[in-house]
Amino acid sequence: MRLKAFFASLSLILLACGGNEKTNRPEDHAARVKHPEWSKTAVIYEANIRQHTPEGTFNAFAKEIPRLKAMGIDIVWLMPIHPIGAKNRKGSLGSYYSIKDYTAINPEFGTEEEFRHLVNTIHAHDMKVIIDWVANHTAWDHSWTETHPEYYNRTESGEFQPPVADWEDVIDLDYNNEELRKEMLNAMKYWVSEFDIDGYRCDVAGMVPIDFWNTVRAELDAIKPVFMLAEGEEPELHEEAFDMTYSWELMHLMRRVASGEESPEAIKAMYKKDFERYPKGYYKMNIITNHDENSWNGTAEEFFGEGQEAWFVFAATTYGMPLVYSGQEANNTKRLEFFEKDSIDWSGGYVFSNLYKTLFQLKEDNPALWNGEFGGSLEWIETSANESVLAYKRKKREHEVVVFINIQGQPITLTFEEELGAMRNVVDNIETVVSGELSLPPNGFKVFAK
Repeated sequence: MRLKAFFASLSLILLACGGNEKTNRPEDHAARVKHPEWSKTAVIYEANIRQHTPEGTFNAFAKEIPRLKAMGIDIVWLMPIHPIGAKNRKGSLGSYYSIKDYTAINPEFGTEEEFRHLVNTIHAHDMKVIIDWVANHTAWDHSWTETHPEYYNRTESGEFQPPVADWEDVIDLDYNNEELRKEMLNAMKYWVSEFDIDGYRCDVAGMVPIDFWNTVRAELDAIKPVFMLAEGEEPELHEEAFDMTYSWELMHLMRRVASGEESPEAIKAMYKKDFERYPKGYYKMNIITNHDENSWNGTAEEFFGEGQEAWFVFAATTYGMPLVYSGQEANNTKRLEFFEKDSIDWSGGYVFSNLYKTLFQLKEDNPALWNGEFGGSLEWIETSANESVLAYKRKKREHEVVVFINIQGQPITLTFEEELGAMRNVVDNIETVVSGELSLPPNGFKVFAK
């Protein structure tokens, strides 16, 4: 959803001071969510069907699946696929998040059979598919407004109302109503049972009662093991309902460190805090851009400039699962229109695709980078340039990945005491000895593995 106002305050949490010691996940607090086995090495791609291709259809996007598979994508997240409300619509096409019918397909994108073909194509390439689910609100012209007006929260005068003031194209649902809960649950079960999707990305998950999500997860898992992504950061979302939440705090910190407003120590402090407050095995989705950020706040290039590749290296190798948004691999420099057709320009080629493929293959091959408890520890490396360089290693048993990232726009030579020994330079595919001193170009990075 359009979260620039609502969640800005939630994501800008005051950071406690933190040191550079090894961080460990708590051993005494494990979530009851059982992550699907296939998710342990997964990378996720957010697909904006309307803007991804000139046609803006399921069939056109289906042709992209082999390329995404070759790049190393494992989960395809489709932005909402449902019909969009006409009443109080924003723009000529409206917001994907103004849902008129939870069990139908937006004709703008295609038919049910074409959607089924897309799901089958994704599965045929050994990938998973989740769809965006908007449980907090509906369009003004959803049939429930006439058949079940009791499903909605009302003003004192009995009128329908938006959940947030500037979301005037949607109206708020009332989860105190048990029949609404049953209807919503049944609609979510429908897409898993009838179309074999693999889970959901749940819009503004923190605005829907957690006990509803807990019920949803149990009911869906009874059909097939699903993967659930919450648009939220609350630790309790991980307890029973969701595999993964957003890393808004990290996203904002990366931007502030990239701009020089904060030092890398702020990121280290955030991880220290997160390892203490989240349950063992939690997944976080690491973002440098997504649909909300691109349309409302700025492109990845606007925030990171020449450092975009370096910051994506961080997102792909630190604790968490990296996200790629439609057009990101082509360095899309356009803020895509949200309520109109505004196709991504792919003419410059997939400029980051080779780097992404290399990083995702490393994640697949090296257990140190696997997700949650499947993966390794995160340990910061002390260097002579702590204010200019992010240096860390991920380690699980004999598997190890070491990363050095220059976050400055000038070259740097740093020293460090740790003897890392013989390792492979992942990007250059060269065996080398990592010891004592290292030079990095402006916004440069080195990724080593053994």
